[in-house]
Amino acid sequence: MMEQVQSASLKAYKRTFALDSAMFYMGSLMSFLAKGEDTGGRFALMEYQAKPGNEPPPHVHDWEHELYYVLEGEMEFYCEDKVLVAHAGETIFLPQGKPHAFYIRSPHLRTLILVQAVSEHAVGLDRYFIEMAELRSCSILDKQEWVKV
Repeated sequence: MMEQVQSASLKAYKRTFALDSAMFYMGSLMSFLAKGEDTGGRFALMEYQAKPGNEPPPHVHDWEHELYYVLEGEMEFYCEDKVLVAHAGETIFLPQGKPHAFYIRSPHLRTLILVQAVSEHAVGLDRYFIEMAELRSCSILDKQEWVKV
């Protein structure tokens, strides 16, 4: 269940793409522009930069809607019986609970990803990305050595 956060406890802020808010996830670079912890658990906003082959497998979000705004490149989405192609300047909405997948159809992709909580649950996709990206190998020669990104 989502912890209720009073608007008075939320703080205004300004954030931009920066190394201190960026992490590598599945070979892609993600910058966390708004985390669920910043928004009372209601939404998270990430900039995602990737190339073909770095896409996640087909999946479902149990309690979040997902919205993509393509900044550069082209993406192809599969959701329900639809195939949706998005180019720079276009938006794709994927409703909560619908299995979906996407593929990058350009040499480079840059997109904004907005996830919105739709029930009493807080957004969790941003936390998932951060937890999965947190550890990365710092040396090809010594794979036992890990550092926090």
